[in-house]
Amino acid sequence: MIVGTAGHIDHGKTALVKALTGVDADRLKEEKARGITIDLGYAYSDLGDGRQLGFVDVPGHERFVHNMLAGATGIDAALLVVSAAEGIKPQTVEHLQIMDLLGLDRGIVALTKSDLVNDDVLLERMAEVETLLSTTALRGAEIIPVSAMTGAGVDELKAKLLALGESGKGATGYARLAVDRCFLLPGAGVVVTGTVHAGEISVGDHLLLAPSGLEARVRSLHAQNRAAEVGRAGERCALNLSGARLSKDAVRRGDWVVSPELQAPTDRIDVELTVLASEKEALRHWAPVHIHLGAAHVMGRVALLEDDRLAPGASGLVQLVIEEKVGALAGDRVILRDPSATRTIAGGRTVDPFGPPRNRRTPRRLAELRALREPDDGVLPALLREETGFVDLARFGVARNLRPAEVERLLAEAEGTKVAGFGLLAETLEAARADIAATLKAFHESSPDALGLPSERLRVALKRRWPPAVFAALLDLEVAAKAVAIDGALVRLPGHSLKLGAKDEVLWKQIAADLARDRFKPPRVRDFAQAYDTPEANVRRLLRQLARLGRIVEIAPDQFFLRPVVAEMIAIAHSLGDDFTAAQFRDRLDNGRKLAILILEFLDRHGITARRGDLRRTVPQKLGQYGPAPSS
Repeated sequence: MIVGTAGHIDHGKTALVKALTGVDADRLKEEKARGITIDLGYAYSDLGDGRQLGFVDVPGHERFVHNMLAGATGIDAALLVVSAAEGIKPQTVEHLQIMDLLGLDRGIVALTKSDLVNDDVLLERMAEVETLLSTTALRGAEIIPVSAMTGAGVDELKAKLLALGESGKGATGYARLAVDRCFLLPGAGVVVTGTVHAGEISVGDHLLLAPSGLEARVRSLHAQNRAAEVGRAGERCALNLSGARLSKDAVRRGDWVVSPELQAPTDRIDVELTVLASEKEALRHWAPVHIHLGAAHVMGRVALLEDDRLAPGASGLVQLVIEEKVGALAGDRVILRDPSATRTIAGGRTVDPFGPPRNRRTPRRLAELRALREPDDGVLPALLREETGFVDLARFGVARNLRPAEVERLLAEAEGTKVAGFGLLAETLEAARADIAATLKAFHESSPDALGLPSERLRVALKRRWPPAVFAALLDLEVAAKAVAIDGALVRLPGHSLKLGAKDEVLWKQIAADLARDRFKPPRVRDFAQAYDTPEANVRRLLRQLARLGRIVEIAPDQFFLRPVVAEMIAIAHSLGDDFTAAQFRDRLDNGRKLAILILEFLDRHGITARRGDLRRTVPQKLGQYGPAPSS
């Protein structure tokens, strides 16, 4: 278990950690010279039975709250330190607020310097602390009087800390470590330290640095200050990393070391946020803030999603728009401080780490976010019943650090079904399939002279407006089930075929005869229009309908050939052997250079012939693209 100290400057946090562990957590020269903790310090207490308590000693000075936050987000339990001689001070309050906003509900209060006060003062301080804790998640926490100087109460405090239990961090997901320190170790190279938030990290693992994406291999590691082969969730680890582009300057506090599956940097995070009741003013839309997430400290703005103001003590959904990419997952805790970084103003829990840049305040999106706030086992069923009707399973798994098998299990428990990479309820899928069939049926009845609907027109005509990727998956499912047919860019019901009107049928018979008679040099659209006293637009519409049916092929604008004739011309080109010229092809067709060139350019475009300079050759794999050549 990792225990984090909290409390006002000079209330004895570092001295208490030393009394508990025997380790001086102040490691910097400046810290020793000034007698205050400036940066994070770490110490471990070996209990002799294989168990250890790890301590993160944080600065108490208000100027170093950003350092305190870098360590606080990785801890399992809080050790709130209050001097019995001085009582509650400003940083006592702010640190407690931060612990509360981080959702820490396990902790103990150490009433330090208890040897300097009498019993009456001690009881008064304990009552003050109980009142302070009463409105937080740490209400009811035990208060232990201690003295780092005399050792009084230290053993009792250690026993009480052990009684809190082990880390609650899960090891089922992919590996994820929050970097709070990076340094070079002579003979080893780059070393990063931090708390493993999820999964396991083993020697030899190939990981990524997020958000940069730099590759890193774990050469060796220490877990809880001991050499180890594996570092597990809830443990503090030091990783010796190697990588082609890895250097000390490439790693920053706030980066994450993650399994490749979790490399998904983001700069828009949807959060359920609570404004501290102690704030004098409401949090306004688009307010600039300092954002602390994991060990990261970045700047950004708050986009309120449900209103234009969030009152002190109130909670609501917001989107944090961050100035740079960060690593974030659902459930991560976020702390906000004011623009001058002088006070903590709000905090909350990440609901969706991949917030959308548009439509973030629509009723549909807000309903989705409320579903995402459900307990873990209820999220997927709630999402599947939302208006969107589907869940992107890969995105859902990454956002919540779930392995594919776990996502599939949750989908099965929610009575959902998987279509490509999307999850839908069985009834939603059935409704979607019926909607596609009904929409196509209605279109065919209203436009019997059209072969089918373009897929995009079909998508927007459906009762439920599916995103393109989901619609494509549904359409593929229907095609595989032979419930719909695809003709080029058109979608139709299998039983539907183009029905020509009486006039069009007569005109087509006349045109078909002409195309067959002059098969290598057929008339153009305007020639047919003049010959049969029909508007050009009508002839063009008819021939393009027949082209979609596959009966004829438009070689060039307004120049149509019967499909079997195209197959015959391909066979003729092939018979000319390798490296034939346009003149040779023209002579075999006897149709003039201009038209021969148009035909060859069509064959080039479709990969049936390959051109090199003035010479061409046919591509054997493409010879049957328009059917077999007619027998002579």
